[in-house]
Amino acid sequence: MSASKKFWKARSSFGRRPTFEKPGELWKACAEYFEWVDANPLWEDKIVSYQGDVRHVNVRKMRAMTLSGLRLFVDVSAQKWKALSETGGFEEVVQRAEEVIRTQKFQGAAADLLNANIISRELGLADKKEHTVEQTTTLEIDTSALARVIAGSFTPKQIEELKALENAIDVSAVEVNPKVDNEPAPVTVDLT
Repeated sequence: MSASKKFWKARSSFGRRPTFEKPGELWKACAEYFEWVDANPLWEDKIVSYQGDVRHVNVRKMRAMTLSGLRLFVDVSAQKWKALSETGGFEEVVQRAEEVIRTQKFQGAAADLLNANIISRELGLADKKEHTVEQTTTLEIDTSALARVIAGSFTPKQIEELKALENAIDVSAVEVNPKVDNEPAPVTVDLT
């Protein structure tokens, strides 16, 4: 397997654990990564059929640039990359490299060369919907139940459950909502 298939073995010409003394050196290493990505596409094995002849065909696929791929290539840890982004002169190189990666992903997804769903989520472009739920518990009591109690249509167990419910309700929070059309008015209780 070549280094193009073993991307973790690919490395910039600056060697293992390089110390970038000048911003230009870091930019040169980043540019080597960008060129490596372009020169080492991913390959998809497709089965094609033409007039009964079935063959395997390798199809070139765009390799997405990633910040982690860049850091692997230039052999810089995430912590060192962050430190470089805060060091005089290097912050412009770090920002520009990150913009190159973002632009390549966006353009690749826009041209349908990369999976637009994955790229949009990674770039923070996915639709985000904020759902706010106000939690209010409403208890509606059918006042006709009282009539059934008076008429004796509840079992003793049901009567005890109603009494327990009555004891659990804070009467000061009870609000009666009158109904139109001569329907019994339900009693609404806010249990929050």
